[in-house]
Amino acid sequence: MGLGVLNARNGEHVPGTSFVFDDASRPAQSHETDARLKYDRSGKVPIILVPQPSDDPNDPLNWSLRKRDTILFILSVTSVIASTLSPLLAANTLTLSLYFEIKFTQIALLTGYHLLGVGVAGFFFVASARVWGKRHLFLLGTILIIISSAWGGAASHNYTSLLWARIIQGVGLAPFEALVNAAVGDLYFVHERGKRMALTNMALFGGAFFTPILVGKITHTLGWWWSFWLVAIFMGAMFPFVFCFVPETAYRRAEYLNTDFTGEGTFETQHDPPSGSGPTSFDKQIGDIEQDRLNEQRPVPAKISFVRSLLPFNGRKTDDNIFKLILRPFPLFLHPAIIWGCLIQGTLIGWTVFIGVVLAAIYLGPPLFFDEVQTGYMYTGPFVGAFVGFILAGVLADWSTNLMIRRNKGVYEPEFRIVLVIAQLVIGCIGLYGFGITSANLPQYGWLLPDVFFAFEVCGMVIGAVASALYIVDAHRKIRHIKLIVR
Repeated sequence: MGLGVLNARNGEHVPGTSFVFDDASRPAQSHETDARLKYDRSGKVPIILVPQPSDDPNDPLNWSLRKRDTILFILSVTSVIASTLSPLLAANTLTLSLYFEIKFTQIALLTGYHLLGVGVAGFFFVASARVWGKRHLFLLGTILIIISSAWGGAASHNYTSLLWARIIQGVGLAPFEALVNAAVGDLYFVHERGKRMALTNMALFGGAFFTPILVGKITHTLGWWWSFWLVAIFMGAMFPFVFCFVPETAYRRAEYLNTDFTGEGTFETQHDPPSGSGPTSFDKQIGDIEQDRLNEQRPVPAKISFVRSLLPFNGRKTDDNIFKLILRPFPLFLHPAIIWGCLIQGTLIGWTVFIGVVLAAIYLGPPLFFDEVQTGYMYTGPFVGAFVGFILAGVLADWSTNLMIRRNKGVYEPEFRIVLVIAQLVIGCIGLYGFGITSANLPQYGWLLPDVFFAFEVCGMVIGAVASALYIVDAHRKIRHIKLIVR
């Protein structure tokens, strides 16, 4: 395999390992290609498409890049709106406590039960997406968010009504939290995923950090209920785009085309020599692809019409039992890759939530005595940090991976994505230590420096989120949906 990536002892092909540029026995810069494989020829060097697209015009990998990017853009914008729901009450918790004349803890429970709705719904939605695809869930999530947000804004002084509206908001958010990143794996080849994965994570995290900046001002000017109604309005504006221009992205592809998972299909490989210089059976592998293509040759299906693409379902994507899929996340808590991904993301996400809670206590009280608007503005730092983090992650993810592919003679390993955690470690630790030191002595350091270090911490968090998401999608694509709810 090379570059420190170990070979499998049992001789099986390791999922995710694939040829991207050319045969390991030929230089990666070679312009020679094989007629039996499909390539991306938009650049100077032909890139082997991983996974290999089918001949079906309904295969999302055969759609034009413009169409795929349009779908992802619509999902990302919708995710920005959906991701505002979790921190919707962050800047006006004290205001709601006074409005309902209840304890601060009960207002905090509005967010707690909302997140419970996200988590519980995720188990069912991920299983449903695996069996029937993602489109029906994106439509359902959009509708639930519109209804529950309008409901929450109209709750008036009825705390119980607002609580249930928040729970339903969590259920509506779940498809976007769990499936948008997975859709990147449906729509793009390995070499196209880096920047797109950064975009989807930016949508999910960036919207969450930008929300308190606006909510404080909205609450102060229009009333807290308008923060709910505006979500309903903007999500309602996005619904026609989701309905008309986001077709089903899941596709039931023949196993032999999943060249990054050849060990799990009909596609046999020989393995690296002890020196670990990369696979040496390029010709045999593509020969097997060609043979499997001939063995499974079927008439090419007709392209489905636009009207038919509007249906929420277009067939099963797997023969697995849905009840087994609902329970599948539980044993995956012990999967090494899942544990690693959860730790990489969860550690700094946990610190981010903790800082968000502490932030209100620090700035609302002495010595600064900020109001809800000023406290909301303190999220400007983490929003900028999230934005910078995703730019860095998008640039570094593709640049570092392409560099290592060339050093590895054209062979891609999912472990190349892990290099990003080095940046996460450095930037995240600067933020954590800096925030702790400066926030402990506000009279000396003022309000600005803690906010700057908060930005560093969030920047490190999102780089880690992109790194772990890319690794899971590339190395364990068949369980990528489940990882997104386990985290």
